[in-house]
This record gives sequence, C-alpha cells and structure tokens, in this order.
Amino acid sequence: MTEATRTFTPDWVSPPGDTIADLLEERDWTQVQLADRLGYTTKHISLLINGKAPINEETAVKLERVLGSTAAFWLSREAQYRAALAREEEVNRLQKWTCWLDQLPVKELMNLGVIPKCNLIAKNKPSLVKKLLHFFGVASPDEWRSYYAGMEISFRRTREEQSDVGAISAWLRLGEIEAEKLDCPKYSKPKFEKVVQEIRALTVLPQEEFEPQMQQLCRESGVVLVLVPSIKRAHVSGVARWLNPHKALIQLSLYGKTNDRFWFNFFHEAAHILLHDKENIFLDEWDSGKSLVSEPEREADQWAREFLIPSEYARELAQLESKADVVNFAERISIHPAIIVGRLQHDCIIPVFWMNGLKESIYFQRVE
Repeated sequence: MTEATRTFTPDWVSPPGDTIADLLEERDWTQVQLADRLGYTTKHISLLINGKAPINEETAVKLERVLGSTAAFWLSREAQYRAALAREEEVNRLQKWTCWLDQLPVKELMNLGVIPKCNLIAKNKPSLVKKLLHFFGVASPDEWRSYYAGMEISFRRTREEQSDVGAISAWLRLGEIEAEKLDCPKYSKPKFEKVVQEIRALTVLPQEEFEPQMQQLCRESGVVLVLVPSIKRAHVSGVARWLNPHKALIQLSLYGKTNDRFWFNFFHEAAHILLHDKENIFLDEWDSGKSLVSEPEREADQWAREFLIPSEYARELAQLESKADVVNFAERISIHPAIIVGRLQHDCIIPVFWMNGLKESIYFQRVE
C-alpha cells in the first residue's frame, strides 16, 4: 500500500493536526518544509496542527497532493473533530444547566414516561437536562424561562404558595404535544359558537359518550380539546390558548374530578376562546372564591354561568329545595343535574355537602 492510498484510523476526538504531525514525523519533515510545499505560512501550519485553523476545501485538496489520502478524508477528519468539539461543549453546557432540574417535576415526568426513570445522581443529570430540553422543545433553560414562564402571568392562583412554573410548564407542554398530533381545519368562530351549543346538550350523557363527541365537534371548528392529568404542584384546572393564529387549544386536567366542575371549566375556557384576543394565555385553577381575578376571568365566569343556567331562571333556581326539584329543573333546561347542584353550592343557596349524590365522577379514560 502506497502513502497516497494509506487508510488512516486516527482518534477522531483529536484534531486533524495530529494526523498531519504524525505524517511529518514519519517523513522527518519540519513544519517549515510542509509550509513551503503547501504554500502556507509557518504560522498557518502551526494553527492547522493545533486545531486552531479549520481544514477547508482548498486545504484538503492541497493535503491530498502533499501528504496523501483524499480530500474527502481530510474534510471528513475535520468534520469529525468539529463534531467532537461540539459534543464536548454540549456536555459542559449540560453540566452547567443541571441546577435547572430543581425547577422541574422530574420524578412526575418519569412516572408519566416522558423521560426514562433513573436515579437523580450527578452523573445522570446532564442526560436528563438534554432529554427535558427535547421534551420542552427549547434550546436552553433560558429559552424555557422566556417561553413558559411568561405564560404564568395570566394564571389565576388560588394556592399561590403551592403552585410553581416548572410544574405548570410541564403540564402545558404535555397538552401541546397531544395537540400537535391532531389535525383540524382553521378556527371558525361561527362554527365554534354552534359547537358549544351542541356540547351543552351532551352534558346529560355519560363520559364515554360525551367525551369523543365533544372532542370531535371542537376539532371541526378549529379548537383542539385535550385532557391531561394534573401534575403535582401545578394545581391547574384548565387553559385556553392559541397554538397558532388558526388553531386554538382547550386543555383540562379534571382537577376536582366531578362533572359539575368539568363542565363549568370547559365552558369557562370556551368563553376565553370566543371572547378574548389570541395573544393571551388563560391558565385557570378551580376558583375558591377568595382569589383576585382579572376582568377576562370574570367575563369568562359570567359567560359560563349564563350559558349553562340563563339568568331568566335565577328566581326558580333559588327555590329548589330537594333532589327531585333539581332533577326536574335540569330536565327542563336540558343539562345535567350536577351542574345545578354545583351552582347552588357555589352561590351558597345550599351547603357544599348537600345533593352531591347527583354528581358524577370524571376520569381519564384508558386508551387500549
């Protein structure tokens, strides 16, 4: 085998200059001699050998003529080296970012299968950082803070001391991922206004019947509805937001787990889509009645109250005294009696422990 066709098997982590230096040693050449043969200055040769100057196409062709192998080999050698440098820099960056993990619900995301389960020890943390950056779809923790932390502005907190942006952002991202899987036509407000009327009639159905129907109806109007289990310390019941100018998202956590809360939360988020601008993100928790809420939140609450039980029934509503009264009234206005009970309890017309037998549990249906 001649020198011109010799196959090199260097350590790819080393700079291409190591291969050049080995060949100089084999031939007993100095860097000055190589500079003369290549037509470069000795300074440039020194930079090449030390990995400070990259091998470009012109240099690769010259190295092929003077030292052998092929231009493709020298370019590949350079590319491998630069990729190795990038990997080393990535490891260093990931190591510096491991403190970011303290802001995220890492164990909860492991339990959900978002990231592989492993011990939270030092050697595993850089890999976890990389996986979580991929999960959130961001380049660094700084972009995560810029993108997701900003969503917290509209969050209506009723447990401020217990909620944190890491848990909230993880829950939001889970909804984004589910929504990205679903295609739908461009949002149409007239269609969605019609859809919410149709969905109101579904409140009397069992969950296994109403859930797929309401998801389909929403998609047909350009609104994606996803149910995502709550994450510890997020305490979010729902969010209304726009994924792009033509696709809206309603995401519910089933926080509260009874159908009266589920339906109010859905129509509250639907109100945000119908009434408010596309720039805002409305993160909501089930309201204990003690929190300060913004005007858009009050508007969404009022819209949902009026839509479910119109104000024309206010006097009759206040006179309901028994389960039978509630069931008969619910049948007449075509909604589930649990919604009536929830309204009566919220308005302090009846105690919160009365008539709860009319409510039904809402759960996450298992997908086979």
